Amino acid sequence: MIHLQNISYSHPNKDPLFDCISLNINKGDKVGLIGRNGVGKSTFLKLITKELQPISGSIEISSTPYYIPQLVGQYDHLTVAQSLNVSEKIAALHRILAGSGTTDDMMTLDDDWSVEERCMDALHKWGLKNLKLTQKLEGLSGGQKTRVFLSGISIHQPQLVIMDEPGNHLDLTGKRQLHTWIDQTSRTLLVVSHDRSLLNRMSTICELHKHALVMYGGNYQHYLKQKELEQEALSHDIHAKEKELRNVIVKQRQTMERQQRQESRGKKQQVKAGVPKVMRNKMKNDSENTSSRLKATHVLKTGSVRSELSELRLKRPDPSKIKVGFSRSALHEGKQLVSVQEINYSYNSTPIWKNPLSFEIRNGDRLAILGDNGSGKSTLIKLILGYLKPDRGEVRRANFTAMYLDQDYSLIQNGVSIYDQAESYNNNSLPEHEVKTILNRFLFKSDDWKKMGGSLSGGERMRLSLACLSLSSKTPDIIALDEPTNNLDIENVSILTNAINEYQGTVLVISHDQTFLDQVGIKSSMELPSK
Repeated sequence: MIHLQNISYSHPNKDPLFDCISLNINKGDKVGLIGRNGVGKSTFLKLITKELQPISGSIEISSTPYYIPQLVGQYDHLTVAQSLNVSEKIAALHRILAGSGTTDDMMTLDDDWSVEERCMDALHKWGLKNLKLTQKLEGLSGGQKTRVFLSGISIHQPQLVIMDEPGNHLDLTGKRQLHTWIDQTSRTLLVVSHDRSLLNRMSTICELHKHALVMYGGNYQHYLKQKELEQEALSHDIHAKEKELRNVIVKQRQTMERQQRQESRGKKQQVKAGVPKVMRNKMKNDSENTSSRLKATHVLKTGSVRSELSELRLKRPDPSKIKVGFSRSALHEGKQLVSVQEINYSYNSTPIWKNPLSFEIRNGDRLAILGDNGSGKSTLIKLILGYLKPDRGEVRRANFTAMYLDQDYSLIQNGVSIYDQAESYNNNSLPEHEVKTILNRFLFKSDDWKKMGGSLSGGERMRLSLACLSLSSKTPDIIALDEPTNNLDIENVSILTNAINEYQGTVLVISHDQTFLDQVGIKSSMELPSK
């Protein structure tokens, strides 16, 4: 079905992305593709779909793939029919039915007389029953756009389906429907995802690295068990290398001490034997040269072992060791922070909610705001924090500070470097080396400090946001998260999860990732009604 041999690819600026990657996917396989943010998963899919070309290697595909993209906003200028690649067929059908069809129209339609009916049935199946084929995607939510592309599977009946983060914008209902479809389909699937529930439905997990694509037979739970065994073996190697380093250092010290004792005895013997001063100076120089050679040999050996140890440690990232260092909120537990009374908000003079909303938020609450796509979850958070004003009703707020992290981590300025962004939050006037130490703690090495915010992946933007929070002099009383895991790989989800668990203030979360909600200790939820 898919055969890739020694694929290499570089960015347009010639920076290599990955090198000599091979992969075989057979008919009926369900393969989950995972890897760190920035490793090139989306690019890898574009190579398979022929949107990009490798600089070397071969790609053979025995069936035309149907591709569901991650960044659905780039198709906003298209109509639903155009995005489903049926617009020409439907236009030809309408001309034929109107009596003005041509031979070319008949060839375009290719006896597919039910194409329009199949499109409407497919859209209805994915919860888009009132959508018109002539409507542009720009007016739809991210979840609705994803559903449009998913409906294309029923329309085109492909044997090979390639998906790039298909669950990112789907609400809980949409995710359940997608998971059910995956369970029931016999099609060949290649799916990039960080959705652990979805990955558990795969038959194989592939982990993409710069120089390798490692396959693990079984679902994500099996992958985790295999990785645990690998980490245990890696820990054993690290401990062995640490022991070797200690032994090298001890041996170096013992050798140098022995050399110093020999030199001291030699000097005494030379004086006692009446060796001329000129000869003694020559022997002293010879001894010092020997000591220098021994020291250089030991430095080389120690440096080699240290380098090997550093490489091993880089293979064992530990998200739990990344600490923000939150201080305790000065507000007492249970203090009323927000009181919402009979509010509503309108778009184009139409209220979002059928019935006005009333509730309160107290210090220490961990609240999930749930609801289908388009139910007004993001609008509600902005009303709570005061970014929007309700059209009716009242929002009363106590004196508190808040940090709002949306799914794109827009807190990060695209035209500002990593270091300058961090420095702008350095309210404690920490010296430069301490700011850089904190950036290192959040996995930003010296090579990263000059990178602009606009070039960062979702995971990097999240980690930089946490680094800025760590540098800030005051911990916010409320952290509001709007689909925070959408663009994060699994390692970065773990980093965010640990940070939120470290935080002791009030948490408001919009998320369709039930695993994340469970792991950050959500205590209550509010489900907004569908329109």
